[in-house]
Amino acid sequence: MTELDVKNLLQKLPPLREEIGKVIVGQQQVLDEVLVALLAGGHALLEGVPGLAKTLLVRTLASATDLPFRRIQFTPDLMPTDILGTEVLEEDHGTGHRSFKFNEGPIFASLVLADEINRTPPKTQAALLEAMQEGHVTYAGQEHALPKPFFLLATQNPIEQSGTYPLPEAQLDRFLLYIRIGYPSEQEELAVLNDTTGSARAEVRPVLGGEDIRQLQQLVRQVSLSPDLLDFVNRLVRATRPATSTVKFIQEYGRWGAGPRAGQALILCAKARALLQGRFAATMDDIRTLAAPVLRHRVLLNFNAEAENLTPDHAVEELLKAVSMTAAKLP
Repeated sequence: MTELDVKNLLQKLPPLREEIGKVIVGQQQVLDEVLVALLAGGHALLEGVPGLAKTLLVRTLASATDLPFRRIQFTPDLMPTDILGTEVLEEDHGTGHRSFKFNEGPIFASLVLADEINRTPPKTQAALLEAMQEGHVTYAGQEHALPKPFFLLATQNPIEQSGTYPLPEAQLDRFLLYIRIGYPSEQEELAVLNDTTGSARAEVRPVLGGEDIRQLQQLVRQVSLSPDLLDFVNRLVRATRPATSTVKFIQEYGRWGAGPRAGQALILCAKARALLQGRFAATMDDIRTLAAPVLRHRVLLNFNAEAENLTPDHAVEELLKAVSMTAAKLP
């Protein structure tokens, strides 16, 4: 890739934000985190109460990236074959020969929306594991490759609501980022009411294609990260583990810590954020900004923490303080 190619690619990122902004009001941090996950080559889980435009955000992203898009509405009676596909018996009318043919399910798209993923039982949730991790689906002993790029965005309502099935830890760990969507500000909500109750409709034009995204994902890995920051990420992730952590909060409230995949995710996301901002070197600010969405679903707290209304986000805050202090003492 030449320097001119790189420049042309990066020039497409601001218009991408603008196109999505025609429909999505505010939520800049959420949008940034979704784009980070896309460029880093991972998947994202969006959590928020109903009515916060989670589905609309994904649909708008599909329009702005010109990627093949499928939506899967997760329900309690959804089966794994409804997602992955199934084999059907076909007959050649000329020869009378019969054979099985694999009919691809809705997972075979570049951008997949798994809507309300926690509305379906664990058996069906687990059907996504291989696709998310390996980029292919195995059916009847045969591997079927998924398109590239392959980006899965799942939405869920808070698990304390009735009729939901919390995602298991193994499933959560496959998501690069766990993104929480809050209520809009007063001015943003006023703008939403104004924009969505009239006759005008925003038209979103495609800015990036599949090949552009593949090239950007390769470019992300070329963004530099200093040895000091690499060491910081390593110590931050290791400090999440109660058995060996020196962080008081984790010793008292931690139940389970993050694995090496968390460090990989944080580094890739920091590099992706740097590239989104036109930089070719990740900084401590990139790491601090993305620590919560990377770690909040990989750090499990005990019952004492729950009794005191402490969350994984509190744990991340304490970890960043403690590890930063340790780093400051190093020569």
